[in-house]
Amino acid sequence: MIDIENLNKDYGKISALKNINLSLEDSRVVGLLGPNGSGKTTLIKILTGMISHYSGTVLIDGNKIGPKTKSIVSYLPDQLYYEKWMKVLDLRNSFANLFDDFLIDKFDNLVEKFQIRRDEYIYKLSKGNQEKLQLALALSRNAKVFIFDEPIGGVDPALRVLILDTIMENRNSNSLTIISTHQIFDVEKLFDEVIFLKEGKIVLHKNTEELLIESNKSLLDLFIEVFRYV
Repeated sequence: MIDIENLNKDYGKISALKNINLSLEDSRVVGLLGPNGSGKTTLIKILTGMISHYSGTVLIDGNKIGPKTKSIVSYLPDQLYYEKWMKVLDLRNSFANLFDDFLIDKFDNLVEKFQIRRDEYIYKLSKGNQEKLQLALALSRNAKVFIFDEPIGGVDPALRVLILDTIMENRNSNSLTIISTHQIFDVEKLFDEVIFLKEGKIVLHKNTEELLIESNKSLLDLFIEVFRYV
C-alpha cells in the first residue's frame, strides 16, 4: 500500500529524514514510534501531501503523492484544524462535499455515540469533544490508508481508551492504519508491526509479536532502550 525508496528531506542544513526505505501492506496496524524531532511528523506530512519538496520515491497504492493519494488517505493531525465558528453540521457537510468516500451515516452514529449535538457550535465544545469530533471526521471516510498523528496526546486516560477503542472498532479492516504516538503503554497490543524512527532514520521495523518474543521485553522497555540517550 505504501512504498518508499531513498526518501530524504532536509530543512536547510538539518536532515529530517535520511534514506528512508519502507514498504507497508494493507490490513495492518502500524506503530510509528520515536521521540520529538525524530522525523515522524515530517514523514506523515509527506505521505499526506502537506510537504512536496523531498528527494526519493513515495507511492501510495501505486500512485505518486497528489490528488489521487489524498482521495484515499484519511488523516487525523495532532492539532485541531477546523474553524471554531462553524457548527458540527457545517463540518459534516463540508467533508461530505470534499470526499466522495465520506460516510454521513457513520459520522452521525459516531457523534451520537460521543454525545455531540450536530447543531452545536465548535467553539462551545469542550477540548475533549473537539478531539472526538475530529476523530469522527477521520474515521467516517472509507479510506485505504488512515494516519493518526498523536491521537491520544494530551488527553485523560479515560478518553485515551475511548479514542483507541473507537479507532480499532471503526477503521476499515482492509485498510492500512498508521498510528504515531508517544503513549507506548496504551497501544502496544494494537500494533501488527512497529517502526522506530531515530534522528531521521529507521532503526527498527518489525512484526510486533516476533519482536516481543525475541527480545523478551515490552514495547515500552524496548522504546526506552533504543531512545534512552535521545
